[in-house]
Amino acid sequence: MEMLIIYLTVFALAVFVGFEIITKIPPTLHTPLMSGSNAISGITIVGALLWAGSDVEIPRYLGIAAVVLATINCIGGFLVTHRMLSMFKGRR
Repeated sequence: MEMLIIYLTVFALAVFVGFEIITKIPPTLHTPLMSGSNAISGITIVGALLWAGSDVEIPRYLGIAAVVLATINCIGGFLVTHRMLSMFKGRR
């Protein structure tokens, strides 16, 4: 039970800090920073995979949810970066 409280506390703090950081970024910087955050999402996926393989039930489910959400974030970041870079290509 003690470990469950620690896991939930770390998860709640990560959600709070992530939300606060993302809401403080101005819209003009969001797209360029999204391409840089793909590397961070890749690290998040690795950590989430470790938790998804846990023997404890709740951290396993949180790890699976983290894998799904980080993958969506990573793919979305690549798609937005691709679209942004295609705007700078000249017409052929």
